[in-house]
Amino acid sequence: MIEKDYIPDKDRYEKMIYRRCGRSGLQLPLLSLGLWHNFGDVDDFKIATEIIYKAFDLGINHFDLANNYGPPDGSAEKNFGKIFQKNFKAYRDELIISSKAGYYMWPGPYGEWGSRKYLIASCDQSLKRLGIEYVDIFYSHRPDPDTPLEETMSAIDQLVRQGKALYAGISNYSPEQTMRASKILHELGTSCVIHQPKYSMFERTPEQGLLDVLSLEGIGCIVFSPLAQGLLTDRYLKGISDNSRAAKTSSPFLTKKDITPEIIEKTGKLNTLALERGQSLAQMAIAWLLKDERVTSVLVGASSPKQLTDNIGAIHNITFSQDEILLIDSILQS
Repeated sequence: MIEKDYIPDKDRYEKMIYRRCGRSGLQLPLLSLGLWHNFGDVDDFKIATEIIYKAFDLGINHFDLANNYGPPDGSAEKNFGKIFQKNFKAYRDELIISSKAGYYMWPGPYGEWGSRKYLIASCDQSLKRLGIEYVDIFYSHRPDPDTPLEETMSAIDQLVRQGKALYAGISNYSPEQTMRASKILHELGTSCVIHQPKYSMFERTPEQGLLDVLSLEGIGCIVFSPLAQGLLTDRYLKGISDNSRAAKTSSPFLTKKDITPEIIEKTGKLNTLALERGQSLAQMAIAWLLKDERVTSVLVGASSPKQLTDNIGAIHNITFSQDEILLIDSILQS
């Protein structure tokens, strides 16, 4: 039940653990709330509001958005802005609000990728939808193969200098691109504070050089898709249920062909280990990422306050024995 005048839990910061983001002064909760799904105009605004309130009550003070989150595009920012204006405005200085630009947002040559024209315009639009004067982090959402990296990074630097963003970030950049972007920003006088890669037990590409670059450059890491679109939960342990995301043929994220007998076998073995650790499979998958201190925070989505609360249980056990790590690697490589 949503109270008319929301008052946050006074003990919220006792419920969460925070990690320093690289070598910056920014600290993030071990779990951050991603608004990629469930916060668009097609979703239930009341439930979305309850999730955001629950997140803050649990010490999650970081809310991650992008210009194209919805659907439709822009609606997640607009809806978060409504919630912010109603009951979060007094807590603005406690919140980390992030947005991004890089994917398709509007027609024409300046509606996506990494030009200065697009990034500056997109940030301005995001601020209007959110109803705030600045975002705490603004990301280049993906590298642009055709725009010089110097132009993309100088646009991010400009937004920081203008006070429209406090920190600069990048997402989906390779280790080599990350190193170049970091060097360019340093030369401009702005540090790259954070990188947002896709990382999970089933997607381990960041281990192939990216995490090392982030450590070397003093850049934090916030992971998206930690549960592999639901594969690393108990949702598909027995196959595909009729009401699951994968059963919906319109889903662009997870389809029936992704849930193979091999995947079901692996998740079953991982689930057995999770239960032995006193965790759900989702909790163990999140904890497995957080065992590496180079990972500053893990972005989780939520379709209900209960799901969010369940995921937060991961932070209570992020230590793995060497035998457990070897067993997980053996399961994943089988």
